[in-house]
Amino acid sequence: TSDWTRREGMAYWINAYNAATIKLILRNWPLKSIMDLHGGKPWDVKWIELGGKTYSLNNIEHDILRPRYKDPRIHFAVNCAATSCPPIPNKAFTPSNLTSLMDARARAFIRNPAYNTIGETVAVSNIFDWYGEDFGDLREYLNKYATTPIPEGKEIGFKAYDWALNKQ
Repeated sequence: TSDWTRREGMAYWINAYNAATIKLILRNWPLKSIMDLHGGKPWDVKWIELGGKTYSLNNIEHDILRPRYKDPRIHFAVNCAATSCPPIPNKAFTPSNLTSLMDARARAFIRNPAYNTIGETVAVSNIFDWYGEDFGDLREYLNKYATTPIPEGKEIGFKAYDWALNKQ
């Protein structure tokens, strides 16, 4: 609602997105990839009923979360059900844990070599390419969370995205 705080709104929409993604997978189980649904565009289908309105996953992410809250950590909080997607934490986002949980999710994702290689060579998730405008200076953003700083001039490449269903 319009009287929610920033944290209440962000927590609500992040949880709604993740719950809907899980529900979509469970409704269509078994499947190998979320991309097997709706001609490879499951994010475009409006089926999520909240507060008398119907949304798609893309509506929640691209029409509400990203433009309203302008926080790149959203990309580590929402989950697309793919192996290469940041894992969903085993707890809900709440107004009181939002900042710490989003920081923890960003740190865990960026530091995890299954998603990002930061060292002799640098190859990071395609999330950083697809949503580059959200992260600003990518090197600077990554260095906020990485254990090994990426020096100026070091080329940053992007890893192939694995759309296989995340089994976790």
